[in-house]
Amino acid sequence: MGLLAASLLLFVLSFFMKSRFKTIEQQLEEISLQFLQDNYQMKKKLKVLEEELLMDDSYAEEANSLQKVNEIIRNQVISLYFQGKSIDQIAKQSSLSPSQVKQILKPNQSNEYRKT
Repeated sequence: MGLLAASLLLFVLSFFMKSRFKTIEQQLEEISLQFLQDNYQMKKKLKVLEEELLMDDSYAEEANSLQKVNEIIRNQVISLYFQGKSIDQIAKQSSLSPSQVKQILKPNQSNEYRKT
């Protein structure tokens, strides 16, 4: 008889316990959905950042190539200056403005060799 009473008591308690597990299951589902949404948002943001970094890398490569071209032009300007060309002649040959030529030559010019 005692076993029958215990089994009935456990049987009745099992109905109440299901609702408790059901709420826990719903909470777990909500947390899981929230996690998936957050994960999706993070992946989108990461993709945008990666694209920006790739753009920055290509920009850096372009800047480096421009720097090399500028280095070539700068060397040409200095070479022409030491060949005795005037700043105006150098500007015409290098397709730069006279002020840009002066800026390039500033560290290389001394008062006795200055040409105008």
